[in-house]
Amino acid sequence: QESHMHNHNFNVTVYAHVGQLIVASIGLPLTVIAIFAVYLLIKKDHVTPVYIINLLLSDLIQLCCMIAENLVNGNVIVHYTYFYGLMVSIGFMVCISLERYLAVAWPLWYRFRRNIKTSLVVSIVIWMLPTFFLLSILLKLGFQVIGFFCAVFFILPLPLLTFFLVGTIKALSAAHSVSAEEKRRILAILVVVLLTYTVLFFPSIIWFLVSEIRHMDVFSNITFILQTLSPLADLTMYLFLRKSAIDKLLISICCCKMYDEQQMGNTSTDSPGVS
Repeated sequence: QESHMHNHNFNVTVYAHVGQLIVASIGLPLTVIAIFAVYLLIKKDHVTPVYIINLLLSDLIQLCCMIAENLVNGNVIVHYTYFYGLMVSIGFMVCISLERYLAVAWPLWYRFRRNIKTSLVVSIVIWMLPTFFLLSILLKLGFQVIGFFCAVFFILPLPLLTFFLVGTIKALSAAHSVSAEEKRRILAILVVVLLTYTVLFFPSIIWFLVSEIRHMDVFSNITFILQTLSPLADLTMYLFLRKSAIDKLLISICCCKMYDEQQMGNTSTDSPGVS
């Protein structure tokens, strides 16, 4: 009888492991840089960077475990540590979306309630939640119980992230005091979180719930690769956290377009006319 989750590990090919190493080699230095950059953004009563830093730290754990899994193939501790980091990252995705929703839908309440101390307490709770997953492994409850727990853990954020996005869109449509730039940044973060979660983690839900799927190598490979891409997807939140990052990108594109049009106009002017 298979009693450990490790016995049901993804039947991935060598190509998937190579992809994992590529993601880790790219994501590791970028994540470290992003952590320091986001840390510099932390101001008094500004809690979003706190959650993003914790999210990036959980990604750092995953990236280190990716490298370790390829160095010491089949190590149970490394395997479970990776899943622990993955679950922590999911918790902070929900925190980021919740914080953005409260800031828009309940601005007065949020303004008086938000502080760094509260965000730190919430962060500690998020780091503690996946310990139930590790405890179930230590108690050898069997893969059916562990797999069901993982599936529930992966499913719960989906309705929450959807509710936060829809509620934020409704609140922003009636918020005339919020600038267009800020609206774009808020919506961009929530959309990225929801899309990242749906695309990267929904196959994992199916993998945990449907036993027949776990024996399909193709689906297991796809699920494994999508999970691996999670830390890279989280890095995009830093881009949207930076004030005016989107606008600067658009301005750069517009300037290049205007420059090209100007050059074409000059070329047309300089060319000899038809007599």
